[in-house]
Amino acid sequence: METDLKMIAWFDQLSKADIPLAGGKGANLGEMTRSQIPVPPGFVVTAYAYFRFLEEAKLTEKIRAYLTGLDARDSKTLEQAANQIKDLISQATMPAGIAEEIRQAYRSMGGGLVAVRSSATAEDLPEASFAGQQRTFLNVEGEDSVVAAVQGCWASLFEPRAIFYRVEQGFDHLQVGIAVPVQRMVQSEVSGVMFTVDPMSMDQGKIVIEAAYGLGETVVSGSVTPDLYIVDKGDMKILGKEIAKQEWQLVRNPASKDHEDSNIQQAIAEAEQDKQKLPDEDIIALAQIAKRIEDLYAFPQDIEWAKEGDKLYIVQARPVTTLKPREAAPPEEVEGVVILSGIPASPGIASGPVQVTLSASEIGKVKEGEVLVAPMTTPDFVPAMKRASAIVTDRGGRTCHAAIVSREMGIPCVVGTGEATTTLKSGQLITVDGTQGKVYEGLVARQAVSVPTYVETERVQTRTKVYVNLAEPELAERIAARNVDGVGLLRAEFMIASIGEHPRHMMSENRGHEFVDRLASGLETFARAFNPRPVVYRTTDFKTNEYRNLKGGEKYEAVEENPMIGYRGCSRYVREIDLFKLELDAVKRVRQGFSNLWIMIPFVRTPKEMADVRSILQSEGLAQSPEFKLWMMVEVPSNIILLDKFIDVGIDGISIGSNDLTQLTLGIDRDSPQLAEGFDERDEAVMLSLESAIKTANRRGITSSICGQAPSVYPEITTKLVEWGITSVSANPDAIEQTRHIIAEAEKKLASGAPV
Repeated sequence: METDLKMIAWFDQLSKADIPLAGGKGANLGEMTRSQIPVPPGFVVTAYAYFRFLEEAKLTEKIRAYLTGLDARDSKTLEQAANQIKDLISQATMPAGIAEEIRQAYRSMGGGLVAVRSSATAEDLPEASFAGQQRTFLNVEGEDSVVAAVQGCWASLFEPRAIFYRVEQGFDHLQVGIAVPVQRMVQSEVSGVMFTVDPMSMDQGKIVIEAAYGLGETVVSGSVTPDLYIVDKGDMKILGKEIAKQEWQLVRNPASKDHEDSNIQQAIAEAEQDKQKLPDEDIIALAQIAKRIEDLYAFPQDIEWAKEGDKLYIVQARPVTTLKPREAAPPEEVEGVVILSGIPASPGIASGPVQVTLSASEIGKVKEGEVLVAPMTTPDFVPAMKRASAIVTDRGGRTCHAAIVSREMGIPCVVGTGEATTTLKSGQLITVDGTQGKVYEGLVARQAVSVPTYVETERVQTRTKVYVNLAEPELAERIAARNVDGVGLLRAEFMIASIGEHPRHMMSENRGHEFVDRLASGLETFARAFNPRPVVYRTTDFKTNEYRNLKGGEKYEAVEENPMIGYRGCSRYVREIDLFKLELDAVKRVRQGFSNLWIMIPFVRTPKEMADVRSILQSEGLAQSPEFKLWMMVEVPSNIILLDKFIDVGIDGISIGSNDLTQLTLGIDRDSPQLAEGFDERDEAVMLSLESAIKTANRRGITSSICGQAPSVYPEITTKLVEWGITSVSANPDAIEQTRHIIAEAEKKLASGAPV
């Protein structure tokens, strides 16, 4: 078209066919503008301008030199190369002709505040979503500032994450261009995101809208909980609403002159905090716009919107790149009065009377079939959890103790409600929907529904082994009958919680042998059920607060400010060898009859700790052999950074604990409901760590596995693990068959040479 060699293209000159010129974002804004979608006006500094800039500034070969031979999986060298290239671009003088055309276009749109966004020519495509990899500058004002922001966007094409993703997708760095849309800034009173498909259920008959006061960054980043509106795509009727309390909003800082720090948090008047953010007529209007955009692209869309005054605007649209076919039947619909909402933690529906349990000392009052309601659960709650029909907690995320145990036991669970223990009363009849994260008043479910499972129609075999995560002896025989290659994570904590006494307290009463007897009994149940398949026993990883709740624990356990990164795991073994030997005695006793019981050491901070533990094992007669393997959990960032040194100690395999690894890598408490949306194993830093661990294990000739929550929640992670060469994946019981099918499909694609 006539704009192919232009530096500047206005939105109404562009269409969705112009991705090579305007990038995905710019082409989409142009297509929507031409289709009368309410898009704030603006223009695009084209990819042609970017390539001209590289040519005239003589940067192309210099950039290529930094990228030649670069190992994008080496985080340190990747970051170093990225910084050098970004400096090269940022410090180069922009050719006068290009800079003047940008200034003229800015003047033509009337100046004022604008958003300057990156739009790489390989982003926002259904098959290669690079959204968010480059920079965005908000509230930019003035010609020189706009020119500088454009150059900043160009430099961000070489952010480490952007380089890494291009390598992963097979793009040539210097063939990928970048365009820069410059768009009138919308100072939104309400904003949010909407999907033309339900992102949880993948129901394409629904439009899902999230809305919050202020600028939309809060919704995209997850820093506030937005309203949720569900609209039927066919008749455009509102199917449901969840109104969230919002105490603050993000607004432009009128005193700021720096677009890098131009927004501030502003308190919301108390009378407005609990109100519906959008009136019903705006909800329907947005849904109608969303349907028009989906029809325009003939593909489900992820759309960012904003409301300024009485006008609704669309500021971005991209394909939903995570669309997956549904494999299970839709969840049972529940009709009733919702009295609490939280984070869906374990699927299924169950009803029963409430039993509020504020501490582990009260678990005895929980009767069979009651709904356990607690601030949060710990391993010492397990006996009560076994009797409960469902679980509801005040705090926690999807990888908290309550969530993990509930999924294993197959009972519905909702966590992070914030107020379950104060809203619900003992004896009150409720229904818990763990699939949707809702608690209903009364017995509204027709019947209790257990965890939905993948229906196995054939016994699929895979090269990559599929193990299972277990803790409850009662489940051993039932799970062992499934198509599973062994136990990849046998947790000690629940067996010890059923003993109910601190092991040192028992030793002080000369009853250490009783602790060994009862632990050995539990271990033998698993070893017998799975024999000859391996059972990998993770030695005790109680934290101090959990040990204190055992009988006699207060005498021996200090009060720690942060037990999650405190005195736990391997650090205990090397300091309290006598207690560790009790566990080893139980393992040795079971191995006399079942050689399939192996050991895995958790939370190892240093190679020296691992070496000390290995020496203890050998001194206790547990030397490694073809029938006895020693694994190490990889869950502390030091395990990734120094993995070669840990392997040098002499371990046989690693198993990645993605729950702890994610929270320690991102600095996010995985039990925090406020940060639940940010806790995501798919984060680039976590994925780089997973890849590094697996490939290092392969290079060193030891086995690699994963036993965290990630493979059971995100199939796309499982696919990448197989591509990187993981030797086994340990899934939750409800995800065994589905995980096997995902692995089989990935292995099939690898064998054919097709992209995974």
